[in-house]
Amino acid sequence: MRVEFAFGKTGLTVDLPEGPAYRLLEARWAAALSDQVAALEAALDAPIGCPPLREMARGKESAAISVCDITRPAPNRVTLPLVLKRLAEGGIPPERTTILIATGLHRAATESEIVEILGEEIARTYPIVNHNARELVDHRDLGLTKSGTPVFIDKRYVDAQLHITLGFIEQHLMAGFSGGRKLIAPGVAYQDTIKTLHSPRFMRDKRAVEGSIEENPLHQELLEIAGMAGHDFALDVVLAEGRRIAGVFAGEPRLAHSQGIAFVREKTTEWIPAAADAVITTSAGYPLDLTFYQAVKGVTAASHIVKPGGVILLMAACSEGAGASEFSRLLKESPDAGQFLETISRIPVTIDQWQLEKLALVAQTHRLWFYTPGLPAEYHSSVWGRLFASAAEAVEALAAEVAGGEIAVIPEGPYVFARPRSAELEAVGV
Repeated sequence: MRVEFAFGKTGLTVDLPEGPAYRLLEARWAAALSDQVAALEAALDAPIGCPPLREMARGKESAAISVCDITRPAPNRVTLPLVLKRLAEGGIPPERTTILIATGLHRAATESEIVEILGEEIARTYPIVNHNARELVDHRDLGLTKSGTPVFIDKRYVDAQLHITLGFIEQHLMAGFSGGRKLIAPGVAYQDTIKTLHSPRFMRDKRAVEGSIEENPLHQELLEIAGMAGHDFALDVVLAEGRRIAGVFAGEPRLAHSQGIAFVREKTTEWIPAAADAVITTSAGYPLDLTFYQAVKGVTAASHIVKPGGVILLMAACSEGAGASEFSRLLKESPDAGQFLETISRIPVTIDQWQLEKLALVAQTHRLWFYTPGLPAEYHSSVWGRLFASAAEAVEALAAEVAGGEIAVIPEGPYVFARPRSAELEAVGV
């Protein structure tokens, strides 16, 4: 069986050995819109639960738009021009419309990446800001949430008179789904806010996982923070195959985001008969597998469909290595997953520990295998699993390990929203 996996920018072709039963799980994409521009314009002019964006701009002196950074394949070059056009028609000119790259604690976007994210004309015409979560002076103190999270949001966002987010909705390993409120926190939040949101209080809650929002405490916290920041308008899209647009959800942020999530659940969930003995997955290729930090999402997404004790084989290019300095240091200094979890439960939150914490939680219940050629050798003893020099070697070893069992194969990694049938029955109370 020959499979083309999403891997880096070029993909990876792998011949799977005979022996196991393979279940190929491809992304269950919603159908692409026949005219995505017309759908976007209709959504902006007749939004969900609020006036048209053009009308919301009237009488406002300024606007701020939070957009995804280079690690997210948001179609900003399609959506953003239509938003900017309506702001201008409503009386807010380009020089008073600030576009913030919602980096969270990721690195700043380079000049070439800003052009890739926004398009050349917008990049040279509008004020563009790389959010910097490490500079307190760049943020406004908005107080505490009801549960005590300190809220500091980029002042260039807060100080604007119209607050907009531009994103897309897919499953997310902590917040349930991306989009909407995530473009504010962690997107343009200060590091203390981000660290609190990613503390064990949220990360170890079993409801803070992919596909969960109803009782997800992190989701609720993010909604509260977005409200404190004055979130006025959200434009979220759902992607179809080839990163075309399948659905557009614009308007009052909570309502629009909620309808987008319902669309994703209905159109993209893949129910399988039972959990598999093992899985071969990816982190969906570029840009999501640039670093090992981002590639963790491939592991956590796959963990929901593998039996306890089963093997999760992740194939990710990791062309930029482990990730940011804090994550890289933690990875190198933490040879045991259980010890890492115990240690961070006793000390103040460290930047980027949350991604490693999510990986450690999976390592407690599953066996982790990796083909990550871009990950430097200095980290190989600290990934809590087995590493392979080639994809062929990895799949040969997995076929021998599983023998007559079933292996789920997920070429597009976290873009596949799959669950065992038992989870569907539990959801409806059967």
